[in-house]
Amino acid sequence: MKAARTRGLPGLLLALVVAALAVLAPGVPGAPSAHAATSIDTIAAALRKTPVYVDPAASTQLSATDATTLAKKIKAADKPLLVAVLPAGFPTQNLFQNLRTATGITGLYAIRLGDRFDARADASVMSGTAVQNLVTSVQGEKNATTQLNDFTDRALTNIGGSAPGSWSGGGTGSGGVSTGALIGVGAVVVAGGAGAYTLVRRNRRRKEEEQRAALDKLRVVVDEDITAFGEELDRLDFHPAEAGADDAMRADYERGLDAYEQAKSSMAAARRPEDVRAVTQSLEDGRFSLAVLAARREGRPVPDRRAPCFFDPRHGPSVADATWTPSGGAAREVPVCAADRARLADGADPAVREVETEYGRRPYWDAGPAYGPWAGGYFGGGLLPGLLVGTLLGSVMSSPSYASDYGSGYGDFGGAGYDGGDVSGADFDPGDFSGGFGDGGGGGDFGGGGDFGGGF
Repeated sequence: MKAARTRGLPGLLLALVVAALAVLAPGVPGAPSAHAATSIDTIAAALRKTPVYVDPAASTQLSATDATTLAKKIKAADKPLLVAVLPAGFPTQNLFQNLRTATGITGLYAIRLGDRFDARADASVMSGTAVQNLVTSVQGEKNATTQLNDFTDRALTNIGGSAPGSWSGGGTGSGGVSTGALIGVGAVVVAGGAGAYTLVRRNRRRKEEEQRAALDKLRVVVDEDITAFGEELDRLDFHPAEAGADDAMRADYERGLDAYEQAKSSMAAARRPEDVRAVTQSLEDGRFSLAVLAARREGRPVPDRRAPCFFDPRHGPSVADATWTPSGGAAREVPVCAADRARLADGADPAVREVETEYGRRPYWDAGPAYGPWAGGYFGGGLLPGLLVGTLLGSVMSSPSYASDYGSGYGDFGGAGYDGGDVSGADFDPGDFSGGFGDGGGGGDFGGGGDFGGGF
């Protein structure tokens, strides 16, 4: 009898482990599959462990290998992007809101449902306009792998906040759980308050590292600007004692020199992305001083103070406003230099300032939120929001989380509430996740009216 009990104990333990895995990892190959739609709680449990969940009924949409690769990409970027691939018949009533409530993670949620796609986000990590623009940009892509990777690549350059700490333990990209999940559950219970403290410290270090990386990106661009302004001073070839020079000219020249030195010293002292705003503001002041000096030397009227050329502030102060339409956006008036005004009038492309990104060279307004402080110093608080509306940079800069990640840049956008990746539970604005599937950023594929399609 005793031997029978001993032989039965391993079997009992094995049964308990299998039962636990069935609860923790629904959708794992080999686990019993339900004929009914997977529950929201099941999807949420998976997304708390890994950024990508693929429903067993939608496994033909995204292979396990592709899901794992996508999950690794999101984890490597350390951003709160959560992706779910669900079958076409999955219930859509309050889908995003219910999933956000069950998951409890502040972030950007993207769902591929059959051959349709949509996304929602907490305003603290990405504005509704930015989400709409991103969804629209991939709406026509029918291949799930291509669509989800394209969306992820574009979203990761614009999303605020950091990934939730629960992802650091690993996991699969298909809604499963790693073999260490049971141990992880126990570790969380044991760690308790110590684990929470460690998570807070790690998130703080992560944010500091993000700020340093953003500043390094900006340093390259700002150094180019400072060098270009120094070359302008040399080309001006002004001597305070030259014939015809007067006190007004000498004062203009002195202001230009001061601006040059101030820009260099401010950049050397910069420690955070928002510090760059003072640098580009000094350069903008200096370029206007040189424009005034040039007018005085040539006997022309002193120009009015205008914003620099929108397409590249190194072009100097603008001379007029011209109509320009960004890709996928609405037309607006932007300040332009004489050369770009002529190009636009001839139907040619303006000479746009491009910067290096991990996806190649792109216009600064499509290169991520780090360039907000750089642009803010040139264009000031009142002008820039109107210039950038509808662009990815403008959308990100208008989100509440922008100030905490990259500084104000322009205007007052102080962050409040939870940063991306924080476990806020049901403490979120339901308006960020409201509407039927397809209302939030879709397109013609979802039918309905409005600029972004209708719901069901």
